[in-house]
Amino acid sequence: MAVFPDDERSPVLIDGCRTPFLRYRTEFRDSTTYDLARIALKGLLQKTQVPPEAIRHTIFGCVMSEPNMSNVAREAVIGAGLPRQVSAHTVAMACISGGQAITQAADLIARGQADVVVAGGVECFSNLPILVRRPLRRKLLEMKKLKGPMDYLRWLRGMHLSYLVPEIPDVMEFSTGLNMGQSSDRMSAYWGVSREEQDRYALRSHQLAAKATREGLLAREIVPVPVPPRFQVVQKDNGIREDASLEKLAALPPAFYSPYGTTTAGNSSFLSDGAAAVLLMSAAKARELGYRPLARLLNYTYVGCSPLDELLLGPAYAAPKVLADTGLNLTRVDTIEFHEAFAGQILANIRALESDRFRRENLGLKGSAEEVPMDRFNLLGGSLSVGHPFGATGVRLLLTCANRLRHENGSIGLIASCAAGGHGLAMLIERLD
Repeated sequence: MAVFPDDERSPVLIDGCRTPFLRYRTEFRDSTTYDLARIALKGLLQKTQVPPEAIRHTIFGCVMSEPNMSNVAREAVIGAGLPRQVSAHTVAMACISGGQAITQAADLIARGQADVVVAGGVECFSNLPILVRRPLRRKLLEMKKLKGPMDYLRWLRGMHLSYLVPEIPDVMEFSTGLNMGQSSDRMSAYWGVSREEQDRYALRSHQLAAKATREGLLAREIVPVPVPPRFQVVQKDNGIREDASLEKLAALPPAFYSPYGTTTAGNSSFLSDGAAAVLLMSAAKARELGYRPLARLLNYTYVGCSPLDELLLGPAYAAPKVLADTGLNLTRVDTIEFHEAFAGQILANIRALESDRFRRENLGLKGSAEEVPMDRFNLLGGSLSVGHPFGATGVRLLLTCANRLRHENGSIGLIASCAAGGHGLAMLIERLD
C-alpha cells in the first residue's frame, strides 16, 4: 500500500490516449506489440506536446511478450523517436500489468527519482507467441552438439510426430489447472449469481459503451490508427455490440462447464489487441511546464487471494482496503471503474463488497458493508464491451476514470481489477482543477 504526498512530489495525471481496442484477428491482425505500443506512445506525445527530453522513464505492461522482444517498452521508446537517454522497462502482472506500470511510475515520481514518466500497456493476441513442446525444445537444443551424419541420424530416430504439435498459450492457472472462465463459473455459483443476471450485466456493458461511443465520450481517449497496407483509419473499438439483446445472449451455450455453466462467450471479455499510454508528472513539474492535470493519484494497494476459490475476487479485497487506508468509503466515491473480466466475476465481487460477513471475516473490517452505487459504476461500458488487451486495461481504467471525473463533475475516483494468480489492485484518484 502506498499513500502519495500532497505536495510538489504528488504524482499527477496530465492526459493519456489509447489505440482503438479491437477483437483479435481483425484490423490489427498484422500488427505486433511493438507497433501498437509505438503508436500509443507517439499519440501521447502529440496529444500532450510534452518535450521528449523532459521524459525520464517509460514503463509498459505486457503479458504475452514477443519472443524476440523481451522489453517492448524500450523498443517503443526508440521507435517513437524519443531520446535514447529515456530509459524504459516492461512489467508483467497479468491483467493488472498496466496498473503496475502506473504505480511504479507514480512511485518514481513520489520518491524524487523522476519528474516526468510515461506509463502504458500493450497486448496483441493476433500475434500470440506459439510455443514448441518441451520434448522438441530439448531435441532442438541437442542439435548444437551434433557433428557428423550418424549423429543426425540418431537424433532423427529419437523424434516423434507428437513433438511437432504446437503448444498454444492458455489462460490457465498453473497452481490449479483451471482457466479463468471456469473460475468465474465457480465464483458465480458460490455467490449465487444467475445466468440471467450475468447476461443482463453484459447487455448493460454493451449498451453503455455503445451510448458512450455515439456521444463521443470514448473518442476523447482514442488516437486514430491508419492500418497498413491500405492505411484505412481505425478510430473506434470494434467489440461493442449495439445489437446485443437478452434473447441473443440467452441463446449462447456455456463456454466452460457444459451443460450447467453460466459463463458464455457473450458474458465474457474477448481476446483483444490494443495499447494505451498516460503521462504522469510531479505536481511541481506540471506547474512549471504549464499543464492542467486531470487528476492526482492518492493511494493504491495490491492484494492476494486464493487462486482456487477466489481467483477473480481481488477487487472485493483491494477496494475496501484502499478506501479504509485513505479514510474514505463508497459514499465519498463519485466514479467507479472496475475491470470486467466476466459478468459473473463483476457480480460476485459486488456481492462480496455488499456482504457484512465478507467484510467482517475476510477483510477484518468493522461496521456494515456498503451498497455498491451502480449509478456511478462503469458508466461508459467496460472490458466486456470495449475490449481487454491484458497489458493495456489498467491504463484504460485510469484514463477513463479521470475523464469521467471531469465530465461528470466528480471529485474521487476508484479503480479496481482482478488478475491471474489470485491478485487484486485498487487505486484512488482525485480530480484536479
